[in-house]
Amino acid sequence: MKAGIILFPGTNRERDMALALARVTGAKPAIIWHGESELPAGTDLVVLPGGFSYGDYLRCGAMAAQSPIMRAVADFAARGGHVLGVCNGFQILIEAGLLPGALLKNASLRFLSMDCHLKVERTDTPYTSQFQPGAVFRSTMAHGDGNYFAGDETLDQLEGEGRVVLRYCTPEGAVTEAANRNGSVNNIAGIVSPNRRILGLMPHPENQVDPDIDGTDGLPMFQSIAATFATA
Repeated sequence: MKAGIILFPGTNRERDMALALARVTGAKPAIIWHGESELPAGTDLVVLPGGFSYGDYLRCGAMAAQSPIMRAVADFAARGGHVLGVCNGFQILIEAGLLPGALLKNASLRFLSMDCHLKVERTDTPYTSQFQPGAVFRSTMAHGDGNYFAGDETLDQLEGEGRVVLRYCTPEGAVTEAANRNGSVNNIAGIVSPNRRILGLMPHPENQVDPDIDGTDGLPMFQSIAATFATA
């Protein structure tokens, strides 16, 4: 599997993502500067990692969405390519029109840096196939603008098509208001595109891939990616 990680000014999670992908694939991902106009030949997966692209000025991800490389990412996605956006990467995907909705200020109007728990709603995606249906795993949130919002029509479409992949929940798996720290509508933490090949999520599963650092709760997501391309 050949992965490419996009690096914008202000990105700070590219190394964590590279380590997570290398752990399951044995291959070092390419780091691609946002000013490039093409993806490396043979790219299988594009990752937009977390951070604060352009200092989160204007709207989070809005300036990064206009970077030259995003035209290549959009073309890649249109051809059925796999794209993963985490935290700021999710914000960029929305600003680029590759996923619907908006990411607003957290309901508390405070930056949130803490553990959260996620319920896996779908295991029929390239990013969740190695989870058990209904699995709950611990992850980390670190964002000021992670409050997912969509209008009623878009929300009905996401729910009706089964495109909500992850929801904030309690450690026991209950989808409650208290577990929804940033205020996201319907406790939504992650959604996919209609073809399920683009995933955006706010928490950071790349934080939990090493038993010696913070556990391996997030590892099945990266094992799912590796399995997808092992059978492709």
